[in-house]
Amino acid sequence: MMYFKGNGVPRDYAQAVSWYRKAADQGDTDAQYALGVSNYNGEGVSKDNKLAYFWWLLSSAQGFEKAIERRDYLEKTLTSQQRAKIQAAATNWKPIAPAR
Repeated sequence: MMYFKGNGVPRDYAQAVSWYRKAADQGDTDAQYALGVSNYNGEGVSKDNKLAYFWWLLSSAQGFEKAIERRDYLEKTLTSQQRAKIQAAATNWKPIAPAR
């Protein structure tokens, strides 16, 4: 969040996304939500609604309220085939153990 907001460091969306991804890959629901926002807005990465939906699915599965709202909103913009493919990927997703 420090890189995203520019708190104590220069604002750098790409750097924020890099850190969000590391945490999201380990199952951090806040990072998954933030990664969805970055993908949806195209901040630090190319705009990608399907990838945003994927990350919000993972975060919402852990009960993250904002992710549930955004997931439900974005879901309406995707085709049933797109939703099914992304939902299957999210169902099969497993977190990565942190490096030691």
